[in-house]
Amino acid sequence: MNVTQIRNATLVVEYAGKKFLVDPFLADKASYPPFPNSLRQDEFNPLVGLPTSMDNIINVDAVIVTHLHIDHFDDAAKEVLSKDIKMFVQNEEDAQEVKKFGFQNVEVLQEDTIFEDIKLIKTKGEHGRGEILKIAGNVCGVIFKHPNEKTFYVAGDTVWYEAVQEVIETHKPEIIGVNGGGNQFLQGGSLIMGKDDIYEVFKAALLSAIWKL
Repeated sequence: MNVTQIRNATLVVEYAGKKFLVDPFLADKASYPPFPNSLRQDEFNPLVGLPTSMDNIINVDAVIVTHLHIDHFDDAAKEVLSKDIKMFVQNEEDAQEVKKFGFQNVEVLQEDTIFEDIKLIKTKGEHGRGEILKIAGNVCGVIFKHPNEKTFYVAGDTVWYEAVQEVIETHKPEIIGVNGGGNQFLQGGSLIMGKDDIYEVFKAALLSAIWKL
């Protein structure tokens, strides 16, 4: 397994002989205006450029889009990705939206999705707490499983809550990737994990590892 963070939530995951692009946010630096009602109103997004060539990023076997916010699936991704590439999304609503952009090979992730001989397991997530969830909408994470690889859990845009703990207790992932930083709007609280959330993930993973012994 090899995991490369491109930026933000965008990852290239090399796993069991296949390459996956997770949450492609591929525009040039400063292509989009600042997110409204947030800090850094003087800085356009993305905040940094791509660390490698576009060809290196999009030369993959499949794409996983955990949700359709612009920092997970942007206009540049819609343009540069092959329209016949295998693409996994969280639900039928997102599948229909992605198909509007010309993508033909779209599949909704389930709890037992198989790609080649790799198991992909959709996991729950909550993109914030309280009232902000009505605005943030549905999100998911994904677990990668294969007999010759360590189990890898990409939690996605979620805070720590009971469903994340259940994923760790059930699947006992050896490697966990979280979107951390405590990002938030000026009102409404954290949208993704902050340091306290990440500490809870660590404790749950440690207990899971002990139970596995």
